Amino acid sequence: MNIRVLIADDHAVMREGLRTLIENGAAATVVAAVVNGREAIEAAVLHHPDVVVMDISMPDMNGIEATRLIRQRCPATQVVILSMHTSPERIHQAFAAGATAYVLKEAAGTEVLAAVRAAAGGRRYVSSAIDKNNPGNTAATAGPLASLSSRERQVLQLVVEGKSSAEIAVVVDLSPKTVETYRSRLMKKLGVADMPALVKFAIQHGITSLD
Repeated sequence: MNIRVLIADDHAVMREGLRTLIENGAAATVVAAVVNGREAIEAAVLHHPDVVVMDISMPDMNGIEATRLIRQRCPATQVVILSMHTSPERIHQAFAAGATAYVLKEAAGTEVLAAVRAAAGGRRYVSSAIDKNNPGNTAATAGPLASLSSRERQVLQLVVEGKSSAEIAVVVDLSPKTVETYRSRLMKKLGVADMPALVKFAIQHGITSLD
């Protein structure tokens, strides 16, 4: 079986490294490589890959939100999340969004190959360094992001990346006034009063990174 793979990572070196690793070691073909979550969704709809290898922290739309939308639009496509994070909350978010596998970047190498093969067969895979009981802990690991809707999480990421309400409105196809409403509502839900606190929250919870 030749596994058709889509790679989504905002770092060119990582994309090319993954392409080489996967095509040489997993009996797979990389059908596309993209730089953010929005492009990942578009490429998944276009190519219908068997597996998406998805970085969790990307600009414009992170891997969690992209996974959620890809699984809605391409239910036969499985997603392998690549992450630096080992927290139960982050693992829960990934599997709740529909990911089939969760691999730590530090253990990428052979674990990516194993995860791609497992995901292609519809089997769950978690890096060996992670307690495999974590994903099942829903109540304890959901975290504060669980209170936000998918649209609120999208707006949150774009806000902390420095985009104006007008710019966000174009990206998410809403009016600037509606974007302001989403922004106020999500800040209230998260209990943050200003932008520095919001940015700190977003970094701590993997919505965006310091890159």
